[in-house]
Amino acid sequence: MFALRDKRIWVAGHRGMVGSALVRRLEREACTVLTASHAELDLRDQAATRAFVLANRPDAVILAAATVGGILANDSFPAHFLYNNMMIAANVVHAAYEAGVSKLLYLGSSCIYPKFAPQPIPEAALLTGELEPTNQWYAIAKIAGLKLTEAYRRQYGCDFIAAMPTNLYGRGDNFDLAAGHVLPALLRKAHEAKLAGAAEIVIWGTGTPRREFLHVDDCAEACIHLMQHYSDFGHVNVGSGEDVTILELTERVCAVVGFKGRIVNDLSKPDGTPRKLMAADKIRALGWGPRIGLDDGIRDAYHWFQHDLSQAARGAA
Repeated sequence: MFALRDKRIWVAGHRGMVGSALVRRLEREACTVLTASHAELDLRDQAATRAFVLANRPDAVILAAATVGGILANDSFPAHFLYNNMMIAANVVHAAYEAGVSKLLYLGSSCIYPKFAPQPIPEAALLTGELEPTNQWYAIAKIAGLKLTEAYRRQYGCDFIAAMPTNLYGRGDNFDLAAGHVLPALLRKAHEAKLAGAAEIVIWGTGTPRREFLHVDDCAEACIHLMQHYSDFGHVNVGSGEDVTILELTERVCAVVGFKGRIVNDLSKPDGTPRKLMAADKIRALGWGPRIGLDDGIRDAYHWFQHDLSQAARGAA
């Protein structure tokens, strides 16, 4: 077991949705949390990243920093997603090795798996087939990151591990319609349609693809559990173990928001991967399981979306 008590833990990417959830979770541990904003430290800069780690000497690192976005953003800016995420992973992992960091957790994404992977997707499915074309750039960078942790464990004996969360949502999410993921984008669509008195909202594709969702606070809990209880080769899936169709998700979002109009499919837009449900046997065997159900999680995310709107309105006044 890796004890967190009295440790200096650097959460890289602490202002993102996952990073901020990790900071909140670590407040319950007797440890010191280190952070650095993007303005203070550009993780794509190797020299700056190395200098920060050597100066601050963290005992542990959780690498949650990444350039993220939905299907549209991934497909529109391939070089942006590939370069940024590869550089972040390479610089932080190597700096942690140079500084003698005792433990590092790298966070990837379920998009690392082949488009037509077996369902539920076991960790062993990695690199067994072609990726989903619309987010292959992000996926390749994330695969490189997790393999980097394995390489440093193999060559140098570093206690570096990797976790692959499923689709995350919750407090601090990106509700931008162009750059956000499906659940926060649907929340915003339904909210704006309700306010406008619209008769319908439009969703991409057929609505039949199945997706798994995990509240970000459950993900943070899983990450801390892995930091404490996992030390081995091979990444670990982090998921809820349940999936829904995009249409079912839209219906549940509309119920929470209170939008009663029609749901219309835009068949000119892509569906993406037909199904993504990750096998969670490995992390369940380590003693972790999710606590927040999807409907409760959607209500929590909607609460924070409204909170962000009210804050923005006060700032503009």
